[in-house]
Amino acid sequence: MDNDFYADAIRCFVTDGKPVSCVAHGCGHINHTYLVTTDTGRRYILQMLNGGVFHDPEGLMENVVAITRHIAAKCADPRGSLHLNPTADGRLYVRGEQGHIWRLFDYVENSLCLQTPETPEDFYQSAIAFGTFQRQLADFPAETLHETIPDFHNTPVRYRQLRQALAADVCGRAKDVGPEVAFVMAREAEAGRLHGMRMRGELPTRVTHNDTKLNNVMLDADTRKPLCVIDLDTVMPGLAAYDFGDSIRFGAATAAEDEKDLDKMEMDLDAFETYTRGFLEACPDLTDLERQTLPLGAKTMTLECGVRFLTDYLAGDVYFDVHYPEHNLDRARTQFKLVADMEKKWDRMAAIVSRLSET
Repeated sequence: MDNDFYADAIRCFVTDGKPVSCVAHGCGHINHTYLVTTDTGRRYILQMLNGGVFHDPEGLMENVVAITRHIAAKCADPRGSLHLNPTADGRLYVRGEQGHIWRLFDYVENSLCLQTPETPEDFYQSAIAFGTFQRQLADFPAETLHETIPDFHNTPVRYRQLRQALAADVCGRAKDVGPEVAFVMAREAEAGRLHGMRMRGELPTRVTHNDTKLNNVMLDADTRKPLCVIDLDTVMPGLAAYDFGDSIRFGAATAAEDEKDLDKMEMDLDAFETYTRGFLEACPDLTDLERQTLPLGAKTMTLECGVRFLTDYLAGDVYFDVHYPEHNLDRARTQFKLVADMEKKWDRMAAIVSRLSET
């Protein structure tokens, strides 16, 4: 505990015993995360928020406090919700001398976190986790949440940003992305449908997680069933189709996000059915229109992500980390190939949702 960078932060919080070790933990790319162990054996997760991504950390923490307390009130197992530990003066986060926001969670004991599904059952359980998250928060007033990343799933805004990047062409890359731009623009009207339906009140605004990857689910180490959803920093008002769609974009794809051989990229219909079954089982109170728009959520979230990658490529790779000059372009192309494959399988996707909605 001789690193002043995090030792000073730890000392602000109430812990069971004296902290004796603090080591980097997890695979996250946004916040700095550490595993803290005390001399009594208790373990905690210490995190420092990334102020470069989250410009309203106080609002973000208000969201996290409200969400975790709401879920905890509905869970018999204390591991069913993240638990924030207070500082000596009762606060749930602290601002360090350099302006960093620090927080301390209980470590979720006897749990595991998977980066990718090892079996179809793992993907099904992630659907149960995020569907349960929707159900637990169905009675939470979503409009009271802060937008931690404004316009995060405002697809028309993402298109406007793409047009701005094309017009500026700061890196001279626009000449090389003609087919990609044509693909995106041909689908602009459909890409804005979900946002328009939300604005018109046709779909209910719900509490959404907005980063529904399997590695944001803590599974019981013995049963491999979900305990709780973690990484609540992007929890905001949104649509159920956003969370469903992002899970399909990530979990039902047959290739990596930056795969260069596009022939390897498809949407696995079996995985789509597996996730849909779990999601609908866990949150059965979705409206009929919400269920019908789940395939559109998958397509929209995939297209929107591709637009973001393409925009960042044109802007000079200022948001996403890249490992070579065409990295963001390769990412965009995989997303567009996934969209194209969804279009080929559209009727079967809709039929799966319809059949599972009736069971």
